[in-house]
Amino acid sequence: MPTKRIVLRFPASVADRPIISYLVKDYNLVINILKANINPHKEGTMVMELSGDDWEGGLKYLEACGIAVQPLTEEVIRHEDRCVACGACTAVCPSGALYLERPEMTVRFDGERCIVCQLCVKACPVWAMEVRF
Repeated sequence: MPTKRIVLRFPASVADRPIISYLVKDYNLVINILKANINPHKEGTMVMELSGDDWEGGLKYLEACGIAVQPLTEEVIRHEDRCVACGACTAVCPSGALYLERPEMTVRFDGERCIVCQLCVKACPVWAMEVRF
C-alpha cells in the first residue's frame, strides 16, 4: 500500500473539529501522525503519513474543510564526512531516525523514520546535518 507524507496547515476556524477521525472512518485511511501542533482557536500544523483505499478523496475532503495540504518536500541529509560521532543529534531526535550503533558508537541515520523536525540541525556542533528542499 503506497504511503504519502503530507503537511497539513489548519486554519483556526477548523482546528477544533474531528477532521482526522473522518479521514479514517469515511475514507478508510491509515494515518500515522509524525508531528503535530494543533490548539483550539489557533492555526495548526500536522505532518503525517497517509495510506489506504481513498487517499485522493481524503485529500479533497481536507481541502474542502479549508486545510492547506502540501507534500512533505523537505528532507534532512547527514554528511558523514563532517560527523564526529558526538551523539548530540541522537539525544534530540524524537523519531529515532538518528541513533548510536553499539558497540562501535557510530551515529546512524534512517531517513525513512525522519520527520524533518530539524532539531538535529540545530544540535549538531559541526553542521553535519542539513535540510534540503
